[in-house]
Amino acid sequence: MYNKLVNELAICGVNTVKAAAQYHPERINRLFLREERLPLFKDICKQLAQRKRPYKICDDEELLRICKDQHHQGVVAMIEESFIEPLTREDLSLWVDEAKTGVVLHSIGNDLNMGAIARAAAFFGAYFLVISEFDANTMAGVGSGEGQQAAPRLSTAAFRVAEGGMEHVVVRSVKKTEAFLRDASKKLFVIGTDPRARLRITDLPALMKDNPSGAALVLGNEEAGLPDEVKRRCSYLMRIPGTGCIDSLNVAQAAALFLHALYER
Repeated sequence: MYNKLVNELAICGVNTVKAAAQYHPERINRLFLREERLPLFKDICKQLAQRKRPYKICDDEELLRICKDQHHQGVVAMIEESFIEPLTREDLSLWVDEAKTGVVLHSIGNDLNMGAIARAAAFFGAYFLVISEFDANTMAGVGSGEGQQAAPRLSTAAFRVAEGGMEHVVVRSVKKTEAFLRDASKKLFVIGTDPRARLRITDLPALMKDNPSGAALVLGNEEAGLPDEVKRRCSYLMRIPGTGCIDSLNVAQAAALFLHALYER
């Protein structure tokens, strides 16, 4: 839940809040938790007390009111507003220079998928997530995102599903995926996902053999996939073969498989 009055975002879940407390404790402004969770969070409670910031023992009903997420697991932290910064040329140059791997999301506006992809990215050591501003606005919880604008930001649900993964990835927004890929494809190995592609995910190691550059995995909307203008900017298009009983995997599942392949290359 986003609190407009104090420009804060509620994050919840044991792993999510533990990761925030470990890696970015300065971002936590307030903490609410059940009494049995106190031993897990005694260090951040001590830090909050030193900073003269409150923490409070609450029951489940109050925690639900605070974060509006029934899966809070007995702990909620209010962190500084989590805006998604626009991608800069300096960001891209750094990723190229350091051969970073990351994920590009095109027309994926579901915050649960965003969280799951961030979790997989962190697990397999991917460094960045790039999403369109429209996708970010949708995930911010501003209605359906149709005809509405808001400052791009991450949601409570995205943080929770990421299970701490948000603390390990750099998230940036772009106005148009194809415009970003026009520059990125000159310097990064860009892999587009397409269920009708000739190449399979098992071809990836051979294609990237002896390739020292970073990689960008481009994922499309589950219904429409990647548009032609985005596909044209990819170095290769690849698919995950299956039995054919259903058309495709959930986008977060597909992301995890490709990220594992990139990790193992």
